[in-house]
Amino acid sequence: MDVFPLLERVARGEISPQEAYGILKNLPFADLGFAKVDHHRNLRKGFPEVVYCPGKSREHLLAILKDLAERAPNFLATRADQETYEFLRQHLPFLSFHPTARLIFAEREPRPRIGKIVVVTGGTADIPIAEEAAITAEIAGNHVERLFDVGVAGIHRLLAHLSVFEGANAVIAVAGMEGALPSVLAGLVSVPVIAVPTSIGYGAHLFGLAPLLAMLASCAPGMAVVNIDNGFGAGFFAHLINQLAEGRKRP
Repeated sequence: MDVFPLLERVARGEISPQEAYGILKNLPFADLGFAKVDHHRNLRKGFPEVVYCPGKSREHLLAILKDLAERAPNFLATRADQETYEFLRQHLPFLSFHPTARLIFAEREPRPRIGKIVVVTGGTADIPIAEEAAITAEIAGNHVERLFDVGVAGIHRLLAHLSVFEGANAVIAVAGMEGALPSVLAGLVSVPVIAVPTSIGYGAHLFGLAPLLAMLASCAPGMAVVNIDNGFGAGFFAHLINQLAEGRKRP
């Protein structure tokens, strides 16, 4: 939650200090026993705690998301499936689900989408990770453009769309196989490139380890690398870069 509007309401006499205390008492976190939900994260990072779904029971997920929903109009839950979403929606009907990105999200107060982030994939098989990155950035308040299936096996497809990168503040490059796309892009654009290796490829690809190492070993300047299949991490990193480029700083 954002404390400033709450303090303004106290100053205007709309709520009492005691009522404000009741709202704030679960900061910095709410202890649910099986989980400690970090309600301070929105103050520190500008976005609420993001919930990773695998390994959690549906009942635990429901309790966590209910607690988040009381304080945050917008939030994310990653790596979800359709069955989990259907269960949660029975109790939280405002939730949405993007099956390709495997994201459950609430967007009850959409943020203005400013600046520009471009999300690029090497192949069509990389789109689920790219969509996780793109939707994360959009819900956080960024304008996102997508450019899919422009990998180095047919680099003319990328070169034909260089105009897409004009005005961008950050680029997210998602690629499997040998993971060469981010290095190519980092040599073509003047803004930070966030490289995302995916677990898409044949045997020697080693479930994403080969492109991860290739990206880490790149000599192209201006490139950072996140973990294998970490679309969320890339999307949030791009969000921070884009917001700073647009002059948005949190107090």
